[in-house]
Amino acid sequence: MKQPKASTPGADFGEVSSVHSDISLSGEGKSTGYIRVPHSVDRSAYGWIPIPIARISNGHGPKVVLIAGNHGDEWEGQVALANLIRALEPRDVRGRLIIVPSANFPAAMAASRTSPIDAINMNRAYPGNVNGTVTEQIAFWIENKLLDGIDYAIDLHSGGNSLMYLPSGLAMRDSDPNHMQEIIQLLKAFAAPVSYLQASPQGGGRTFLSACRRRGIVAMGTELGGGGTMTRQTLAVAETGILRALLQIGLLRDDFPVQEPRKTRLTEVGGDDYYVYASESGVFEALVEPGEEVMIGDKAARIHFPDTPTRDPVELTFKRSGLVLCKRLPSRCERGDCLFHLGSDVND
Repeated sequence: MKQPKASTPGADFGEVSSVHSDISLSGEGKSTGYIRVPHSVDRSAYGWIPIPIARISNGHGPKVVLIAGNHGDEWEGQVALANLIRALEPRDVRGRLIIVPSANFPAAMAASRTSPIDAINMNRAYPGNVNGTVTEQIAFWIENKLLDGIDYAIDLHSGGNSLMYLPSGLAMRDSDPNHMQEIIQLLKAFAAPVSYLQASPQGGGRTFLSACRRRGIVAMGTELGGGGTMTRQTLAVAETGILRALLQIGLLRDDFPVQEPRKTRLTEVGGDDYYVYASESGVFEALVEPGEEVMIGDKAARIHFPDTPTRDPVELTFKRSGLVLCKRLPSRCERGDCLFHLGSDVND
């Protein structure tokens, strides 16, 4: 008797994603719609998750992706990109601009870093999985469809609920000197108060910037504040920085009104000695703030133990000198939590 053929999900169809955009990514003019992610649940058997997307195109020119909301609890990028969608018209651009303001839409609606559906951090999910969970499917579509043929990309982040950053631009170092020079020019045009270069890919190559690197895209990111909130100042860094970067790329028309850039302070972030991690679980007391300069051996924090008030707090020190780029905000911490990280000045 002939045995039935064993199969695996998706095996008969290959890597054909059921995620799709209901607007053309390559059309002309301005169009807004949704990336549709099929999602079958009790309340909706044939439903889909609506991830907002916009395309603004006008003839030949650079192809650019702006994205925010990889983490749902980071607001400056999401608000700045929504404002940009409403403000820009095809006459303002040369080339193609695709904007995804809340890439991990379920996380954005829940104001959380990870998705409430599958508990996955999307900025550690690339290159994704065509047959994976909701977050993995979104990441797969972004890397394999959205980024196809793109020249430049900006990924807008903030510190989320757990960190507070000095508003910063960031990028990964690249071994190609010409590619690296384009990235540095993009950081200078964005002109956050501080910019930093990462010596190695964060997240083991599973971030959006790593996805861009695999495709040869000139890309930068940001860290624009944090604490699960947004200020007028941090939103302004995002909005003015985006316009300056688009003008530098050549996507905006030459006479588009853009605020002149300030000089960004270029720094780098290296290995573990740039970070301070909690050595114990307890209550974290910060002894420095973002923007302060520290020296190797300076005191960084104390960890207190309310459950054992007779125990002396543990003091932590910095392992190198540098500029404090970020600090943890929640006072309660567990061993292994990041409390600070530094940047050290580089000559470009």
